[in-house]
Amino acid sequence: MLYIARGEELLRYSFSGAHPMNKTRLESFYRALDESGVKYSVFKPVMASLEELRLFHDEDYIKFVQYASWQGYGYLDYGDTPAYPGVFEAASYVVGTTLGLVKLVLREGCRGFNPMGGLHHAMSSKAGGFCVFNDAAVAIKYLLEREGVRAVAYVDIDAHHGDGVYYEFEEDPRVIFFDIHQDGRTLYPGTGFRYEDGRGAGKGKKLNIPLPPGAGDVEFKNAFDEGLAFLEKHDFDFVLLQCGADGIEGDPLTRLEYSPASHRYAATALRKLAAEKCGGRIVAMGGGGYNPENVARAWMEVVLSLA
Repeated sequence: MLYIARGEELLRYSFSGAHPMNKTRLESFYRALDESGVKYSVFKPVMASLEELRLFHDEDYIKFVQYASWQGYGYLDYGDTPAYPGVFEAASYVVGTTLGLVKLVLREGCRGFNPMGGLHHAMSSKAGGFCVFNDAAVAIKYLLEREGVRAVAYVDIDAHHGDGVYYEFEEDPRVIFFDIHQDGRTLYPGTGFRYEDGRGAGKGKKLNIPLPPGAGDVEFKNAFDEGLAFLEKHDFDFVLLQCGADGIEGDPLTRLEYSPASHRYAATALRKLAAEKCGGRIVAMGGGGYNPENVARAWMEVVLSLA
């Protein structure tokens, strides 16, 4: 059974004006989902509690976002992530919804997808790259600290490197991290190089594969196959997939040239790997993607693969 998060609360995570992170992305996906006829169960959005946010985020930062949300203007970072009235609640719904799906998947052995999730640039103490709170990092902390899982596999195919997850868990051997992205020398956040393979106890537990601008499905498949071989060497109890659609050809912010077939390949392979490794427990998160039509096509491939 596949649960897909759907509700007006997720549409509130939407920056105004010409900002590329806006609700038209989700609306495009939901239209495609309705037209597809695919069978799924609706998961209603859940707002994260302060206690849940504190699993990953610093108290001072949480208070900063609360104040900025009440104030309703300004920026939460250096210019990419604006504050607006209600942004604290909107971001908390993203976190709570991913966390709620994780809990459901643990309990029922199903699969889940939060299309608004995957806000992988937020650090424990700061926003970044359109990301206020990091739902993936909160979910990892919850799984490791509250559920006592041995390890979590985090897989990220967004065109941008998942720096908010990588650096925060760089030394943690329980986070098996695999990330394919556009070369950081050509794209925000400028990180995720081959030599970044973990530190301390986490050394060898991380794999970053940067691809050059112009890379397409062939390059993606080769990189993903390398990542699968890496994942197969490790044991883990849960899979988190950040399936950003900004690597699809025609995205306004990136220079990769995948087709949605890459998302189908990745999601299908991870569904099979999760079945072998951890009882099929997998939650996908939408991540980036700023061409609404591309977002709908790519995420539908993920949904069809998981369903």
